[in-house]
Amino acid sequence: MKLQQFVLGELGVNTYLLWDEETLETVCLDPGGPPAVILAELAGKNLKLKHILLTHGHYDHIAGVNELKAKTGALVAVHVADANFLTNPALNLSTIFGMEVVVKADQLLNDGDILTLGSKMLTVNHTPGHTPGGITLTAPGLLFTGDTLFAGSVGRTDLPGGDPAALTDSLRKLLTLPGETRVFPGHGPDTLLGREKLDNPFLKQLVGK
Repeated sequence: MKLQQFVLGELGVNTYLLWDEETLETVCLDPGGPPAVILAELAGKNLKLKHILLTHGHYDHIAGVNELKAKTGALVAVHVADANFLTNPALNLSTIFGMEVVVKADQLLNDGDILTLGSKMLTVNHTPGHTPGGITLTAPGLLFTGDTLFAGSVGRTDLPGGDPAALTDSLRKLLTLPGETRVFPGHGPDTLLGREKLDNPFLKQLVGK
């Protein structure tokens, strides 16, 4: 599986393209701003965008969805528990930025769903806490964490739908993955899960419990 990262939007969201090298089937994770660079990458590599996957429904992660969908026809997928965030500007926080962003989901995801890219697979893991329908996505050796886990930190839980206890449970779920798993968060640098187990104060307190 090939991977390309972009940093988009005013809040610096990590947007990812993932594709199968043989079929060129592609997904885009969290298009957080105007998608011109994504569209250029798709065209330059002749990639076929199949899905726009959203790790959660906050404005900074969905700001580029409508334009990207209009220009590619890709299906928008979000966890069922965050579907109402996409259609409610107060919940997705776009009203804070003086806008009313509304996105329509084409596919509602649940824990354990498998998304295929040619011979490659992405597994949907429901990891609420930052939002009720927050997800992480796993492929062999890779973990895309959205705003659940960052290098050295975790997602905030003081926004609408946030739940500290749920986030703790979600972090425990991630701790079961191998330490060599590469972590690609929704903001900031990528990291290794083993490094976070040792250095991230929010994970250190959960190790062994």
